[in-house]
Amino acid sequence: MITPKAVLFDLDGTLADTAPDLAAAVNLMRTKRALDPAPYLSLRPFASAGARGLIGAGFQITPEHPDYESMRLEFLANYEAAIAIHSQLFSGVEELLNGLGQLNLTWGIITNKAERFTNPLIPQIGLENAACVISGDTTAHAKPHPEPLLEAARRINVKPSECWYVGDDLRDIQAAQAAGMTSIAAAWGYCGATEPTHWKADAILDSPLELLELVRGKILQTQAA
Repeated sequence: MITPKAVLFDLDGTLADTAPDLAAAVNLMRTKRALDPAPYLSLRPFASAGARGLIGAGFQITPEHPDYESMRLEFLANYEAAIAIHSQLFSGVEELLNGLGQLNLTWGIITNKAERFTNPLIPQIGLENAACVISGDTTAHAKPHPEPLLEAARRINVKPSECWYVGDDLRDIQAAQAAGMTSIAAAWGYCGATEPTHWKADAILDSPLELLELVRGKILQTQAA
């Protein structure tokens, strides 16, 4: 692992715990259909997978279902109307980002969340100081394609090989690998249906502060060399 000049992050499940509001958008749909709310813990692992994952978990349907598209639009409208009611940064993230700043390292955000949701959410949860914010529709492709990560590197003027990318989903690791960045699995996040140990990430970390210690350690190694 190289010493980073920048650390880039996924948003949902990595920097911010947005699952409560995403789950609420699904359960509002269930309530309107006279169904009991789905247990929060059954929805939480799919929070990084967007509408596809959450509607699948809440209603056991796939995008091929004839009702999927109308339900997707309903879910997105519910979420947009209540996007930051319970969402907040994970414990340790504020200290992590402050620590990166003290180390003079750039940090930014790369998410598959569309700009219509990313842009209003970012300032409401205290992430407005990001050096760049790349949303799912900022470039022609979303993760696991490397283009969003490469666009972030261009915007902050740091070589991809000198960036770390941190995410809680397999596609984050795949995108980092394809972009030539060091890949860090955020095991404190949602992690979907597969274990991070299967993702072949360069590192798997259990907390944001563990990430800060890893960065500090790499910088000390470089200074001592």
